[in-house]
Amino acid sequence: MTKYKQFFMEMTAENKELFDSFKIIHDNYVINSDAWMEKFNAVGKEVVEVMRIWERKLCSHSERGQYGIFSSKLSDKFWDEIRKVYPKIDYVGVT
Repeated sequence: MTKYKQFFMEMTAENKELFDSFKIIHDNYVINSDAWMEKFNAVGKEVVEVMRIWERKLCSHSERGQYGIFSSKLSDKFWDEIRKVYPKIDYVGVT
């Protein structure tokens, strides 16, 4: 298993309750964005913060070493993995 997928699985496992509740909100937001926007943004802000912490954990090891140029690609792959489950994650905070 690739490292970014492993980090994604660990992130969701350690924060299971948060991600489970956000999945419900996210799915409802996809269906009716106007009715769910406020809750989506409120919970989504916390979820994105957790995601960014895990992104930094993932990329911090490669930035220090000789593979620093691959750090941005690794970050992109991590976020692509997130978008597979939460396709509207980029809309958090957008009004």
